[in-house]
Amino acid sequence: MELKKNQYTIGGIPVIALAEKHRSPLYIYDTDGMISQYRRITDSFSGTRVKINYACKALTNINVLKLFCGLGSGLDAVSVQEVELGLMAGFAPQDILYTPNCVSIEEIVEAVELGVRINIDNIAILEEFGVKYGAKVPVCVRINPHVMGGGNNKISTGHIDSKFGISIYQMPHVHRIVETNHMKVEGIHMHTGSDILDMQTFLRASEVMFETAMEFKELDYVDFGSGFKVPYRADDVSTDVEALGIELSERFNRFCKEYGKELTLVFEPGKFLVSEAGYFVARVNVIKQTTSTVFAGLDTGLNHFIRPMFYEAYHEIVNVSKPRGKTRIYTVVGYICETDTFGWNRKISEATEGDYLLFKNAGAYCYAMASNYNSRFRPAEVLVHKGKDHLIRKREDMEDLLRNQIELEDL
Repeated sequence: MELKKNQYTIGGIPVIALAEKHRSPLYIYDTDGMISQYRRITDSFSGTRVKINYACKALTNINVLKLFCGLGSGLDAVSVQEVELGLMAGFAPQDILYTPNCVSIEEIVEAVELGVRINIDNIAILEEFGVKYGAKVPVCVRINPHVMGGGNNKISTGHIDSKFGISIYQMPHVHRIVETNHMKVEGIHMHTGSDILDMQTFLRASEVMFETAMEFKELDYVDFGSGFKVPYRADDVSTDVEALGIELSERFNRFCKEYGKELTLVFEPGKFLVSEAGYFVARVNVIKQTTSTVFAGLDTGLNHFIRPMFYEAYHEIVNVSKPRGKTRIYTVVGYICETDTFGWNRKISEATEGDYLLFKNAGAYCYAMASNYNSRFRPAEVLVHKGKDHLIRKREDMEDLLRNQIELEDL
């Protein structure tokens, strides 16, 4: 987003024009930002054989999936429904890695029948899978390296108490299952969680991964998940992907020589690719002053934008209607019949009813977590691509709200 001629623009289009055309609340995505982030990773790891699988749980609109497919990305899917969306978007089955958690063997069988790669993070399911398929279907094993990633404890997934992955201390059991069932392990995988603060977390975990990989003789790839941190504030830290590319590529290439085979280094970024390319716009319904606080109440709530309440996440808020207005302090809240505060004591250009406020970093886990709580309709989504805005999801209406309800006649 840029400030040009006293107007905030996305892809060259004024934000207010987009809000007035498509109505608020509104999600806006900029393809230039997504493409730029994708190329940052591929350029940073150009010294090795690298593959990027977009972690689509961050944002699953089929147009976004098609964009990444066109860039040459693979797909990280965590449900069979995401697998099906990926296939519909044009991804080849072999370019989709299905990485579920706590699902039934029946769902895994569905994924196998769709032809995608399978990643298993559970000894019981690994054994059941091995008995059923043996050497016929290759498998990836997700390990838990017992490395704590950064960020909120709700998004750390590689520590000892996490439900994700098979503990590195359980590898002898894994090998017994693999050998007994003559299974082919084509990859090993880890994901320590989101918002990793520095590359040392990756580098520590890489040593665990390389040691574990040496125990498997038929690998094709080593998957490091993701967790690259993006900045949420002007002074925020972020993962230095370029520095990580130099350091980890060197280590990976050295490992491949020791292993005796050139493997593929895989990453699964989601937030890193789409967070900063997404924006959420809402309209001020009311300015309410109490004895201690000035509230800016919006035409949206936690039903559309839950991250601040769910993760205590910080999103920068800008009054795009008054880019250079006098600054005042507001607590920005929603219209849900429950506390739904987006930001406490925020310095924002003086707001009045009818102004549009914009939330940054709204591309990841925002629309994806939206709901119909309070029977509110979910908002529209717009994609700005090559200087033009495209409606990629219509705003819901009452028909959508009632679509799957069955009304009984005798009540």
